[in-house]
Amino acid sequence: MVQSINAAVFTSDDLDRFAEDLNRDGICVIRGLFDRQLVEQWAAAFDKLFYERQQRPGGVAPRGKARGYVTLPWVAPFANPEVFANPTILGILDRVFYQEYKLVQLAADIPMQGSEYQEIHRDFRPLFTDQIVTPLYAVAVNFPLVEVTAENGPFEMARGTHVLPREEGLVKVRAGEIPMEPFYMQLGDIMIRSPLALHRGTPNRTSQPRPMIVMGYVMHWLHTQKVDLTLSREYYESLSPKLQQMIRCEVIEGLTGDEVETYVDFEY
Repeated sequence: MVQSINAAVFTSDDLDRFAEDLNRDGICVIRGLFDRQLVEQWAAAFDKLFYERQQRPGGVAPRGKARGYVTLPWVAPFANPEVFANPTILGILDRVFYQEYKLVQLAADIPMQGSEYQEIHRDFRPLFTDQIVTPLYAVAVNFPLVEVTAENGPFEMARGTHVLPREEGLVKVRAGEIPMEPFYMQLGDIMIRSPLALHRGTPNRTSQPRPMIVMGYVMHWLHTQKVDLTLSREYYESLSPKLQQMIRCEVIEGLTGDEVETYVDFEY
């Protein structure tokens, strides 16, 4: 059964403010968007999936020491349009994207015990060069499957660096002019961020993995060869034409469950 995700209700003014934060800072955080029980269902299903993927060669993409990346299958509870097409999320995307956009990624980043600080990096190259500031053309929507604390590897980001040349941003970060800010999150919280903002993963010092879901949305013309979605024809045809158009995916007769992760080169 799909649980309600209307844990928080936001007005048009709220969405305007979130969009302003995202354009200015490269990130916005929406507290309590998803129902806690829904996230707990995802967490239980993910734990089973992650264990299975760890037993399979190539089932988890390496993201550094004790850190992995797993693409989620389009099956329940992950295949939920109330999550990937959440009205609040799409309301913000409609405000920051100036053309049609596509969902191209549904996955999880998982720091485990023994993980280390990542190098400060971007997830995307600039659209043209660092000297040309462009409007947002790609965003990541993240939400955790466990509470994110100082001990289990919070995501850190330097606000505003999505509009700076990479080297200039790094100089400001290393000088302490722009701090690397940790983002602590409760179940149900989400963040929307620019992959061009300088960021890093931090060590998980607990015995439990800290999975963070990532949904990637890009302008319709952006080529994303390293991430892909595969949907069964039955599920795809159950979606509305609007949602079918929003998802960039391969449609097959049935999911095999033996996928191998290929999204390994992710730092710029």
